[in-house]
Amino acid sequence: MRILSLASLAAVLAALVACATPPSPATPAPRPSTAGPGVHVLARRLAMPGLGRERTLRLYLPPSYDASPGRRYPVIYMHDAQNLFDEATSSYGHEWGVDETLDAFARTRGFEAIVVGIDHGGDERIHELSPWTNPKYGAAQGERYMAFVVDVVKPFIDARWRTLPDRAHTAIAGSSMGALESHYALLRYPQVFGKAAIFSPSYWYASEVYAQTQAHPWPADTRVYFYIGGREGGESLPDVQRMLALLAAPGGAPRELTLHVEPGKEHDERAWRAEFPRAVAWLFDVRPLDETP
Repeated sequence: MRILSLASLAAVLAALVACATPPSPATPAPRPSTAGPGVHVLARRLAMPGLGRERTLRLYLPPSYDASPGRRYPVIYMHDAQNLFDEATSSYGHEWGVDETLDAFARTRGFEAIVVGIDHGGDERIHELSPWTNPKYGAAQGERYMAFVVDVVKPFIDARWRTLPDRAHTAIAGSSMGALESHYALLRYPQVFGKAAIFSPSYWYASEVYAQTQAHPWPADTRVYFYIGGREGGESLPDVQRMLALLAAPGGAPRELTLHVEPGKEHDERAWRAEFPRAVAWLFDVRPLDETP
């Protein structure tokens, strides 16, 4: 009988254990980037006063930016920047296609704009994107977040890129909690934002938004594009209809508003990607991409 040495026995046992151990699941391959050449992730992270955090900005510059040094551009500020330009960074594997959409407007309509995307705060996102405390989800940080956008981000952008900084050329856009925060931006900073795209707003999160809207009318020339999908569930559609009724009442705030309801759409990036070109066209009074001459 052959007697194995201790070293040989250890090697055999190790091999048997290896065979009996199921293989570890393979690490998913990173998703390829879908961001176009106009998208830039800024190396400098900006400090958020009162929140003790820093935040990354993702900037879209229009195709003519480098070749037209005398030209200035309107600016769209948007939340959840990881989801705007690139499937490699998007939270759910789908992005808004903001750069592709604006490239198409530039190419076919001659309309160009800068987009400033502000990364969301991960676990802090729900707090940062609400100015009103929710009893279930906790304290609000939206007031300080929006002060960061207005007092830190906008001056930083206006000082370094060729923007049209007045309210008539400054828009804010977001979806879900980002839509709630964009609505708040119009209430708190009407002198800064003259346009907004409010996609699938989470009005359920903070009922105070109705009373605040009634108490602080927006300037009459504020242009607001509302969108909701018919399959978003819950009170999503009735909530938006309630807000529109409030705004359209005699003495209501804005006169330049519209609502688009897409019956078959759910609450996700694919729906918002499809809607974004319509919102841009309406807000900036440009012929829609799907409209022939």
